[in-house]
Amino acid sequence: MKIAANLSMLFTELPLRERVQAAAIAGFDGVEIQFPYELPAISLKETLERTGLPLVLINVPAGDLMTGGPGLAGVPARQADFDGALQEALTYATMVRPACINVLPGRLAEDVSREQALDCLTANLRKSAEAFALLGIQVLVEAINPIDMQGFLINTPEQLDELLHAVDHPNLAAQYDLYHMARQGLDVAAGIRLLAGRIGHVQFADLPGRGAPGTGELAFPALLSALRDSGYAGWLGAEYKPGDVGTQASLGWLAQWQQRT
Repeated sequence: MKIAANLSMLFTELPLRERVQAAAIAGFDGVEIQFPYELPAISLKETLERTGLPLVLINVPAGDLMTGGPGLAGVPARQADFDGALQEALTYATMVRPACINVLPGRLAEDVSREQALDCLTANLRKSAEAFALLGIQVLVEAINPIDMQGFLINTPEQLDELLHAVDHPNLAAQYDLYHMARQGLDVAAGIRLLAGRIGHVQFADLPGRGAPGTGELAFPALLSALRDSGYAGWLGAEYKPGDVGTQASLGWLAQWQQRT
């Protein structure tokens, strides 16, 4: 397993383009960016080539999700908006070539039943999986805890399992976030076992506080062992809040993790 810096959370004191170089200097193996679209694709491509770091993950644009809205993927009335976001992501990904792209389920929209939202989400995930398969890019779908993001459609490993079965496409896998599972008090290792063989990407932060490993109580050595035992050999995305100390000072865990993984 290799470790990627999530540049939407780390090195945020720098412009996005400079964060890639900062991650390389810090010793990360790759980078991921939630929504990189503010940076022209050619600029990101050139920066990645210059540093030699691979782009592990980006998200499909999610509309108003990050500002409290329902987003796009599970809202039937926003189908045209989702199709536009998918096309934007396809165009961008054609240039920057991420290994994976994440489709965020979003929140349950007003006047939409959960069944309607899940039907819409299932269809959009299948459409995305088919489209990105042509580029050789893995599509992911993520569960997020409903404490930090109230109303989010998919919260648990069991719900992810059901969704993967409903979509039933070989180019769709789970994005498994250790923090989001632990935030709900779930058995994180049991979720890994449930989704074994269908996890396409892993992200992490400590609990409580969503800080760097070692700032909280999560038993990361046991969780890394559970991932290895499940057969997972993919990327680990560092998606945590470095806090007032800044990113560089928060990286005391990195060398030790790289030895373990």
